[in-house]
Amino acid sequence: MANVAKKVSWSGRDRDDDEDGRAGETTPLLNGTGPGAAGSGRQLTPSPFLRIGQLSNVDLNEDIRELETEVPRQRPNEIPHNEKLLSLKYESLDYDNSENQLFLEEERRINHAAFRTVEIKRWVICAMIGILTGLVACFIDIVVENLAGLKYRVVKDNIDKFTAKGGLSFSLLLWATLNASVVMVGSLIVAFIEPVAAGSGIPQIKCYLNGVKIPHVVRLKTLVIKVCGVILSVVGGLAVGKEGPMIHSGSVIAAGISQGRSTSLKRDFKIFEYFRRDTEKRDFVSAGAAAGVSAAFGAPVGGVLFSLEEGASFWNQFLTWRIFFASMISTFTLNSVLSVYHGNAWDLSSPGLINFGRFDSEKMGYTIQEIPIFIFMGVVGGILGALFNALNYWLTMFRIRYIHRPCLQVVEAMLVAAVTATVGFVMIYCSRDCQPIQGSSVAYPLQLFCADGEYNSMATAFFNTPEKSVVNLFHDPPGSYNPMTLGMFTLMYFFLACWTYGLTVSAGVFIPSLLIGAAWGRLFGISLSYLTKGSIWADPGKYALMGAAAQLGGIVRMTLSLTVIMMEATGNVTYGFPIMLVLMTAKIVGDYFVEGLYDMHIQLQSVPFLHWEAPVTSHSLTAREVMSTPVTCLRRIERVGTVVDILSDTSSNHNGFPVVESNPDTTQVAGLRGLILRSQLIVLLKHKVFVERANLSLVQRRLKLKDFRDAYPRFPPIQSIHVSQDERECMIDLSEFMNPSPYTVPQEASLPRVFKLFRALGLRHLVVVDNRNEVSPCSLCPGARATLCPGSVCPHGLYPVPFLQVVGMVTRKDLARYRLGKEGLEELSLAQT
Repeated sequence: MANVAKKVSWSGRDRDDDEDGRAGETTPLLNGTGPGAAGSGRQLTPSPFLRIGQLSNVDLNEDIRELETEVPRQRPNEIPHNEKLLSLKYESLDYDNSENQLFLEEERRINHAAFRTVEIKRWVICAMIGILTGLVACFIDIVVENLAGLKYRVVKDNIDKFTAKGGLSFSLLLWATLNASVVMVGSLIVAFIEPVAAGSGIPQIKCYLNGVKIPHVVRLKTLVIKVCGVILSVVGGLAVGKEGPMIHSGSVIAAGISQGRSTSLKRDFKIFEYFRRDTEKRDFVSAGAAAGVSAAFGAPVGGVLFSLEEGASFWNQFLTWRIFFASMISTFTLNSVLSVYHGNAWDLSSPGLINFGRFDSEKMGYTIQEIPIFIFMGVVGGILGALFNALNYWLTMFRIRYIHRPCLQVVEAMLVAAVTATVGFVMIYCSRDCQPIQGSSVAYPLQLFCADGEYNSMATAFFNTPEKSVVNLFHDPPGSYNPMTLGMFTLMYFFLACWTYGLTVSAGVFIPSLLIGAAWGRLFGISLSYLTKGSIWADPGKYALMGAAAQLGGIVRMTLSLTVIMMEATGNVTYGFPIMLVLMTAKIVGDYFVEGLYDMHIQLQSVPFLHWEAPVTSHSLTAREVMSTPVTCLRRIERVGTVVDILSDTSSNHNGFPVVESNPDTTQVAGLRGLILRSQLIVLLKHKVFVERANLSLVQRRLKLKDFRDAYPRFPPIQSIHVSQDERECMIDLSEFMNPSPYTVPQEASLPRVFKLFRALGLRHLVVVDNRNEVSPCSLCPGARATLCPGSVCPHGLYPVPFLQVVGMVTRKDLARYRLGKEGLEELSLAQT
């Protein structure tokens, strides 16, 4: 397989930066080609630390390491990339609460009144998420409408001027230059300021809710760049939509509001401190994603179902209510503000950024003989969606290998913008599809070479924002488009949208997919009308709706949520069954060929994403075969110097350490007593929570959960914590801070069982233990070799405690590296990409 020296990822940096901007490890590969090779036969350097096991696939953490100096590296012209890789640079989030003594004491102090206060705060946060998401959507919509309108009016006036006296080449140059200039600005701010803001953001949010920490994904700077970038992308005439990025924007808003502070602005408002942990933050981000969908399509129920189907890794009834509340507030805020902006404050006629308009059920009903036609359209949508995804897959591979420099990414985005304008102009110029302008809803009608009182029909599709083009294809009366016009538009826009998705710009794929499907769906309806000699049921608008659903379902493979979104956006439940039928068919057909677009991009970025179920053929594997070893363990009472050395050891950057019971003066190791995280150890060292070795009875400094929450989410690196030589000889008692009841599995547990436990509970570490039923020796018996003290009662008044011996640790990457391929179960290589 290819060796990967570097790969452009969602962080988009030339080096692996964590959320503090610190460089990560420079180990190029862990497949046997670098100093950190971790193949099946990797030999590890002996270490003085307490380790259990034989081999290691280490779980690296970006937030607690930095390089003292950087070694300058030349940028390769080509980055060889193989999709059968799993990146070690992506870390997991701690969705499982650490139930240590501090946590339990705080929870026990919460009475009924305090619990009600916490619940009220959750509802207040959800309301704030909905309001702010709606306001951001309003800002995007108003700015796009004004800037795009200005651009189209300038170009239209220029075309009208030069049509009569010749020189249309100047109009083409003006259109292409305006598009390229606007897109250049949008691409520059994404490529050089915040690369994670590229695309729709839906794959990144899916990964975050799945438990993967994507650097910078929910930062305020990302939100600002996302909003500005999507405005410039749409105004620049790219084949994109502004609805998809609303999901990412809502998630960032939710992450910031729920924490009551901004790390980007260095401001802490001292509110909502209780929610400063990954578990709570995840739930609010789910609500933010739903609010984004609701604002985009005016679909509160669809937003809830989108979070359930595509995002959330955890769900319960209380969370459903709060998410629905945030979605409802979001669409109401957007509706209210846009209604006031459009001058009809009491009308509330703008529920979302895009409204498909009402479909007349009487004129556009469906009959039972149309059901096979809908199924056929679903098949076509699945095939076209699979083709779209396959082409985009190879294009993305090409970009990873050759277009990995920010300057090249900006040039490509400008090229696509100019080509899009050129293609649109040439097709409008060559089209002779002229339609009467009376009663037309076209915003910017281009007459070009049509007679007076007519406009060029091709211009309604190209010379408009994609959202308005979709609505026109849905509702323009029969005869508004020539079949040749629709066919050529579908073909060209299909390839333009495929080329556009994956550029270094903020853009969504929802609206382009709907536009492609609406075009070929309307063409399909016109063809049926010809075949049936103008039957009333063969309305082209109805088939445009079905084609849009089929195309979008074939690309993104959503079913339940997309059905509800389409119904809410059309304001008609009549088409619920055919839309569901079309989407199910498109998903089944598309999945036969290639996976969905979002899952495909997650795989191309080598993210350790865990699906709902383990690979179906993985029952032959056990925890013993998939676990990471050796495991670095800590004693319950450990020397400070040992802890510092373990955390500073870059060859084994573990994030979770089993705590075992043992005598610190001997090497005799007892069984598992708990689990402590690297971030917790960092806080303990920062606050000097240790005592002198000579007097272990001294009371060490009492920490509270607030100290850990204040450090969340950017814990300082171990290199920034100074520990003197005298302090290294002190002892640190981990009993109060470790999780005394970590989840464990026996080493004989099957992979599907381990996977289900890990995925359902949102774990980051799962300790693997042996099945020996032994007891720990008394630590007060010097040199004790027997399992039990002599006699039935311990002379020190201590009773032997049964223990489990730690033999390994299961992490996210241990499970994600097993995937069902074309030839059965395959194991991915681990790479520091």
